[in-house]
Amino acid sequence: MVQPRQILIAGGGIGGLAAALACRRAGWEVRLAERADAFGEIGAGVQLGPNAMRCLAAWGLEAPVRTVACFPERLRVHRAGDGAELATLGLGAALAGRYGAPYATIHRADLHRVLLDAVQALPGVQLHLGQELTQWEQDSMAVTARVRHDDGVEVETQADALLGADGLRSRVRSVLLGDDAVHPAGHLAYRAVAAQRSLPARLRSQDVTVWLGPHLHVVHYPLRGGELLNLVAICHGRPPSDLVHWDHAAHADDVRALLSGACTELRDRVGALAQSGGVWRLWPLLERPPVAAPEEMARGLVALLGDAAHPMRPYLAQGAGMALEDAAELQQALAMDALDVPLRLRRYALNRWQRVARVQRRSRRNGGIFHATGALRVARDASLRLLGGHLLDLPWLYAGGPAVPPDAGASVN
Repeated sequence: MVQPRQILIAGGGIGGLAAALACRRAGWEVRLAERADAFGEIGAGVQLGPNAMRCLAAWGLEAPVRTVACFPERLRVHRAGDGAELATLGLGAALAGRYGAPYATIHRADLHRVLLDAVQALPGVQLHLGQELTQWEQDSMAVTARVRHDDGVEVETQADALLGADGLRSRVRSVLLGDDAVHPAGHLAYRAVAAQRSLPARLRSQDVTVWLGPHLHVVHYPLRGGELLNLVAICHGRPPSDLVHWDHAAHADDVRALLSGACTELRDRVGALAQSGGVWRLWPLLERPPVAAPEEMARGLVALLGDAAHPMRPYLAQGAGMALEDAAELQQALAMDALDVPLRLRRYALNRWQRVARVQRRSRRNGGIFHATGALRVARDASLRLLGGHLLDLPWLYAGGPAVPPDAGASVN
């Protein structure tokens, strides 16, 4: 009997867990090393377009996602200054009918838990906490990696392939590409979550709502079946030099000052979140240039996934979606038993790099449109009023991505 191949995955976030699930469904044994001492996710809300939801459905996760997610009926776009509505797009049954899956909003921790539960239920998957990949090398036969345990002891391990799902500061990437630098995007994100019942009735919302202003925009949407409201305000600005990591405490007064010129409804909502106990966090946005070639996603027996491969600005709400798509594409590639492993990973990279690069570029472009001033702002508003949902709908994005059938890959039994 042929022994199943083994893959070592660095990183236990959403991308790493999705990859573990996908690789096991492709018939590979999985070892996942997560440097934290507990599985969990920082952050708050995640938007999942139909392209991402189709991946989750193919893995049999639509039902558990539905128990914790929201499925808003509308996307609404307003001008932040006077509150005028510029355009709407239906997100309910009509969108699901066009693309075969709904549009969802979900707490990042809830999505992580759904994936973790699915992975833990599978045989042939080992999840290791408190273990950090520190170095690795590959030859034509295997990857040899050194993994540091939380007690400081380093252990050498081998695998048939290595996957870097270890985020923006990926160690796998730094060795594979010699690329350690991430760059400030020049934007700051203020985030808060509050219980909707604690807000005045007029400020509660079950829609995805975007407010566009000069050099900034705000988006809010429901989480956890509508019980929570997630609000994100993103503005131009560079963090102080000591803010080098993702997540920092912030003050409601900073957000109020940022939105001092906004309409009453938006300012009231920010104030109400603070009064209801919503805690503001500040996330400096970091990025890399768009992927320029398939070799930036896979070389030999090593591949990259999610933020390790293609971090992107949040202006298409596709960061998590692209990581899920990566995992689904990787599943199909690893299941090609007739190919050598380097060719399987090459196939994965060839099928992904142009799509993720397009999303990265469009996300950058959207930031300029969202935060426009002057004549560009006037043209943007006129176009949204004239074309409405035709501009907001994205067939190339929502209909694209890997099509993984529910029975794809080898048996995991």
